[in-house]
Amino acid sequence: MTEKTIAQLRARVNEINRQLLDLLAARGALVREIGQVKESKALDAFDPVREGEQLAALVAANPGPFSDATIKRLFTEIFRASLDLMTGERDRRLRVSRAARDADTVFQIGDVTVGAAPLLVAGPCSIESEAQLDATAAHLASRGVKILRGGAHKPRTSPYSFQGIGDVGYRWLGETARRHGMIAISEVMDDKAVAAAAPWVDILQIGARNMSNFRLLEAAREVGKPVLLKRGSAATYEELLLAAEYLIAGTDRIILCERGIRTFEPWTRNTLDISAVPILRGASHLPVCVDVSHAAGRKDILAALARAALAAGANLLMVEVHPAPEFALSDARQQLDFGEFDEFCRDIADLCPLCTAG
Repeated sequence: MTEKTIAQLRARVNEINRQLLDLLAARGALVREIGQVKESKALDAFDPVREGEQLAALVAANPGPFSDATIKRLFTEIFRASLDLMTGERDRRLRVSRAARDADTVFQIGDVTVGAAPLLVAGPCSIESEAQLDATAAHLASRGVKILRGGAHKPRTSPYSFQGIGDVGYRWLGETARRHGMIAISEVMDDKAVAAAAPWVDILQIGARNMSNFRLLEAAREVGKPVLLKRGSAATYEELLLAAEYLIAGTDRIILCERGIRTFEPWTRNTLDISAVPILRGASHLPVCVDVSHAAGRKDILAALARAALAAGANLLMVEVHPAPEFALSDARQQLDFGEFDEFCRDIADLCPLCTAG
């Protein structure tokens, strides 16, 4: 075969490449139009039955010389790119997306700035008494912590576990936080809890179990308070952002929270998905929090996880602190006592300078 013949063949390949590119562009335009029709009719973008039928028909019509497996692989990639085109168009219209607002969302709650320098959110898993809260808040405030957490109602897997002290916990938390110059955050589980918490709590927390409780999202939205939204244990990034989209109609003071996902690994309570931090910060303008306590379920690796989260770009860290964790009514293994919290602060001080160990 002469060099001239090779040049001619390569020229023909280049011509076909351009034809394929034009055909892909035409296909993409049709896919985008199909996506718009599906969205208008509230239909799912992905149709696995149709995709399977298309692949089977293409393999059956394969004239060679590519193998059936190669044809299937090539068209699977085309189908995947088409789905990305359809869903990407939707994502770009989300008000929580980076495309809707390029600048990071930064907001004030009292004298606390959320979304700028890293912040610590700390406090007991469950509110057990006013004395417990006051002792914890006093220690945390002396270490520079500005956001006090505590659970008044606790959604528990076992119905026999401690379920929380009830609505009075919201008042105790709010009064304690104000007494120590802090702001308060606590979980709400239904619309009644939202109403009970709103007068006392500065940030409403929607837990992982309720991320897809859309009626609760709507109730929280109506109050207009800042919301910390935790990612469900099996939720995708897209599902978390769509849950946040329910909230943003009432407030853009939303914090996305990664708290670990469920995997097969039993050595931690959950598996902390560090990749969630840069991905969510790239996809959304909202600040991102990492709850290291619920991710780990153990104290010995909290500082390492916190450093990883801050290095990845987390705006906030959440950690559980209790005066006497061994006597805690819930999640005793993952809560730090005051000395352990001070050591935790020293371990992350170079990445989170607002928190000091005294």
